[in-house]
Amino acid sequence: MEKTVTEAIAYRRSVRVFKQAIELEDKKVRDCIKNAVLAPTSSNLQLWEFYHVTESKTLQKLTRACLGQNAAKTAKQLVVVVVRKDLWRQRAKDNVAFLKETIGHKPKTEYDRREKFALAYYQKVIPSIYFDVFGIIGWLRFVVFQFIGLFRPIYKQVRSSDMRVVAHKSAGLAAQNFMISMAAIGYDTCPMEGSDTGRVKKILGLPWGAEVNMVIGCGVKDEKGIYTPRFRVPFETVYHKI
Repeated sequence: MEKTVTEAIAYRRSVRVFKQAIELEDKKVRDCIKNAVLAPTSSNLQLWEFYHVTESKTLQKLTRACLGQNAAKTAKQLVVVVVRKDLWRQRAKDNVAFLKETIGHKPKTEYDRREKFALAYYQKVIPSIYFDVFGIIGWLRFVVFQFIGLFRPIYKQVRSSDMRVVAHKSAGLAAQNFMISMAAIGYDTCPMEGSDTGRVKKILGLPWGAEVNMVIGCGVKDEKGIYTPRFRVPFETVYHKI
């Protein structure tokens, strides 16, 4: 029986050692990745990809790239969450196509205010924020927006590095969706940041513009798979009601 959301969140731990005798069902893991892509994403650009690794030789190579961590070495499968900020043009076009299909095929003069704004957002605003040349245009945008911000509230995170952060935040939300979904069906995971991302990219054949967000070990936890009891600082130290 699947766990509730609260039960799945409480169940999820970063498991360092997985049982070797228990295999995972590929379809179930794939279904959890389907849940991952339902996560919120900045501007609905969905600048992510998920590499579901089940082939033994590739798992061995990725284990080495993950510095030989037990969470990789004992994992039955790996899921690599990849950020594709370089695909912003295509994703913007995809959103425009979806909007036009939703709005219906009609002359531009018949678009209402909201429809015009939505289309302009992907056709003008997104390119104005994401387009860059060696980071130079991003810094020029940053200076201009900082100046405008002296007089009125305005979005100021407009450098190329800022947009990378935005894309990685969205990918992180998707990764959490995946891990909670795995926990709900009794599968365990371990998100790993400790890896040679250059080697991971080479192993998976990723293009230059792709960035590894995290590698997630997947399996069923061994009795000694969780190293320590869960520790969290007191809730009162992080909760602020205003």
